[in-house]
Amino acid sequence: MKIVRKIKNDLYYIGASDMRLHLFENLFPINEGVSYNSYCIIDSKTCVLDTVDHAVEESFFSNLNCALNGRKLDYLIVNHLEPDHSSCIQEVILRYPDVTVVFNEKSYAMFQKFIDQPITFATHIVKENDILDLGHHKLTFLMAPMVHWPEVMVTYDMTDKILFSADAFGTFGALQGNIFADEVNLNDTFYAEARRYYTNIVGKFGPAVQAILKKAQAVEVEMICPLHGPIWRKNLKDFIHRYDLWSRYEAEDQDIIIIYGSMYNNTYHVCEDLALLLADRGVKNIKLYDVSKVDISYLIAEIFRVKNIVLAFPNYNGGIYPKMHDLLNDMQALNVSNKNVAIIENGTWALIAGKKVRELLLSMKNIEIIFEPVRIETTEKKANLEQLIGLADLLAHL
Repeated sequence: MKIVRKIKNDLYYIGASDMRLHLFENLFPINEGVSYNSYCIIDSKTCVLDTVDHAVEESFFSNLNCALNGRKLDYLIVNHLEPDHSSCIQEVILRYPDVTVVFNEKSYAMFQKFIDQPITFATHIVKENDILDLGHHKLTFLMAPMVHWPEVMVTYDMTDKILFSADAFGTFGALQGNIFADEVNLNDTFYAEARRYYTNIVGKFGPAVQAILKKAQAVEVEMICPLHGPIWRKNLKDFIHRYDLWSRYEAEDQDIIIIYGSMYNNTYHVCEDLALLLADRGVKNIKLYDVSKVDISYLIAEIFRVKNIVLAFPNYNGGIYPKMHDLLNDMQALNVSNKNVAIIENGTWALIAGKKVRELLLSMKNIEIIFEPVRIETTEKKANLEQLIGLADLLAHL
């Protein structure tokens, strides 16, 4: 006998979690797994909101069968077409041939790229603010293009004041029985993973997130049901506030992070000295990250979190240390903005990486390069220590 959790009244959680996957999108480490969320409303008409990844297809259909309890399925709403949420659409149609699939114009056109045959099943195309009447529940639709695909929309249950938010407000991490955010420990680790999800998956599209946040403010939201991570039914303001900061590329705090690359520990020792100087000046929560060991997704999340960043690196093959170059490219691609950055470069000959790093940083929006670049020639010298003292004095008072 399958068990599904009731979210509210006649709304059921029918998603599932994958604890076996190591890399989300074959890119991002997910040591605690990931959930693929789907929801089912049992009303005069029955309705499923989004499907799941093939990896958890069996659990999804077992959950759906349990929630329907012998009823037919009337509607399947497609908020987002990325395969981790749409992989089971065709199987739903095969199992429930009377279903009507609800698209918007963009998702309908895009879905035809996923299949090698004409669309012959029943469809219903919705526009902004259209209403789908399930009986007791009245659903309306808000278009959310580029959060984070062009076809995305979110669904708002006008009856229960629930926002089905697609990939917005999602987090990494499997759901282990506790499907509500107020049932889990909302500690720094939880928010770090939420931030890492946002910054790496949605972070490039801050203006689009701001647009959907403004639309959501026009309606009363008592619960948020995202496509990944827990459901939010309490303390919504705190999480929405974080999304607002992230999507405006504003720092959450004034912490200082030092991201370094070091082949033979010489650059690392310089960073260690800088950290000690900062600590002597009362700076707390200093973090050092080795760009060669820490996955870029974690570094990007930290860069979004803080205001003040130090990048330290050796020259390599007459250019930028490769792992640092990768990070800078990701920063540029994800529209990192509004940061103070200090540069420390190291080289035995032809110190030109610092200039190239500076050019990349200045191509980003509102990046202020603070202090003169600290230039280490192989190992730290007395003059370098004097520079580090000056840099520490500046950083401690930002």
